[in-house]
Amino acid sequence: MTHNNPAKDLIVVSAVCVYDDAGRLLTVRKRGTDKFMHPGGKPEPGETAAETASRELAEEVGIDVDPADLEPLGRWLAVAANEAATDIEATVFTAPGTWEAHPSAEIAEIRWLDLSAELPDDLAPLLTDHVLPLLAKK
Repeated sequence: MTHNNPAKDLIVVSAVCVYDDAGRLLTVRKRGTDKFMHPGGKPEPGETAAETASRELAEEVGIDVDPADLEPLGRWLAVAANEAATDIEATVFTAPGTWEAHPSAEIAEIRWLDLSAELPDDLAPLLTDHVLPLLAKK
């Protein structure tokens, strides 16, 4: 995976697809932003992508999943939703099972997405350009 625009910054992140018992996908909106995205974030020094995803899930929405239980979904380069002139390199996982989530840390709002309904227009590019098209094929 190459970062082909040296004028842009690159942020490495991990994110997680989490579902409720109705099969809806969890999205979160961080404070001071207007785009909804997966729960997730940047790694701490020495963390693997799965460890980052697990920690961020616990911090942001109170869901505890062992990193070894996360199922890899894919890795993509996408435009950062909330930072100008920045790309993200995102490793995305799926958390097995169904969950309840509660916003905490920097999360202002959570929203469960019905993937069979018309999607809102305030979703992050990683979701709209990469993850949702893949999920639609499953």
